[in-house]
Amino acid sequence: MPSHDRSEVAISSSRDAELLAGFLRGVYGWMCGGLVITAVTAWAVASSPSIATAIFGNRLIFWAIVIAQFGIVITLSARVNRLAAGTASALFIAYSALTGVTLSSVLLLYTGESVASTFVVSAGMFGALAMYGTLTQRNLSGVGQFLFMGLVGLVLASVVGMFWNNGGLQFMISFVGVFVFAGLTVYDAQRLKALALADGGSASAVTVVGALVLYLDFINLFLFLLRFLGGRRK
Repeated sequence: MPSHDRSEVAISSSRDAELLAGFLRGVYGWMCGGLVITAVTAWAVASSPSIATAIFGNRLIFWAIVIAQFGIVITLSARVNRLAAGTASALFIAYSALTGVTLSSVLLLYTGESVASTFVVSAGMFGALAMYGTLTQRNLSGVGQFLFMGLVGLVLASVVGMFWNNGGLQFMISFVGVFVFAGLTVYDAQRLKALALADGGSASAVTVVGALVLYLDFINLFLFLLRFLGGRRK
């Protein structure tokens, strides 16, 4: 290969690396910011018996919050290419806060020590999986389809579990949940890498939606691990 061709390849590789690094800094920055907002909101709600009672004692308010969460996720996912960066950012912040409200129940059900230790385990596991997904050269598109089917099955099993409180079923749901969201973390990390290189890493709304995807992977991984590692309050 002529020297000028090798130089062009090196420049292109360097540019791609810079684009990827900038995009991922934005994605993980937003994700971590969302987790901080969720944690602070959850602590504030759990620390106020009157607020917690008003939310969890009133099904209308609780389900309105849950529906609002679904609405935000659908809006961000469906309109990612049409949303202004400021709008996408505001929606993500709102979603993180609403998730903190619903997850405050975790702090009421489990001891603070077990929640903290499970969070550390989840963070370490998530970090390792996301790094693998970003660095691996293996094409994981086929794995993504398998994981999506697993996610559908997990949702259906969770619905059944709401009406049939069986210990074996709940254990299976928790085990499959950890497996599915561990796999999705790897898959989504690779997908975001490809997205960054394809779009030039410049779309702010895409950055926020990417953060939302990984945020959801982390939150679900944490919740399913908590079923195994969490100690309930007496």
